[in-house]
Amino acid sequence: MTDAELLEKKLAVIETCVADLRRLAAPALIATDLREERFAEHTLQIAIQAALDAASHIVSDARLGEPRSNRELFTLLERGGWIGADLTRSLSAMAGFRNVLVHGYDTVNLDVVRDVLEHGLGDLLGFVGAVRARLRKA
Repeated sequence: MTDAELLEKKLAVIETCVADLRRLAAPALIATDLREERFAEHTLQIAIQAALDAASHIVSDARLGEPRSNRELFTLLERGGWIGADLTRSLSAMAGFRNVLVHGYDTVNLDVVRDVLEHGLGDLLGFVGAVRARLRKA
């Protein structure tokens, strides 16, 4: 059984991070201001990790399959009817972006950071809404 209280905590983290980014981040400055860059990257990392944690919990508890990667968590959620295809694509890309941030697989592309700040935050909130909607149905 999915632990609604645990999921709500993860969803609240996402909402808090998105609110902080919308209120405090200055996307135009990340290329020239190290503090701005690090705030944006770290806060995005926290938000994306909370989405991954929530997705992992749902996938495990609902027995939706064994993901081979963080990206696949969202594919399994889509197959299970938790999220739609558009969110799957966006959140899967964010999972890959999070890996770059955390593991340093590649140099962080500040254009990608800016794009996520300017266009991707709504997808994180879309995930929150989709999970809450599904929990209400249960």
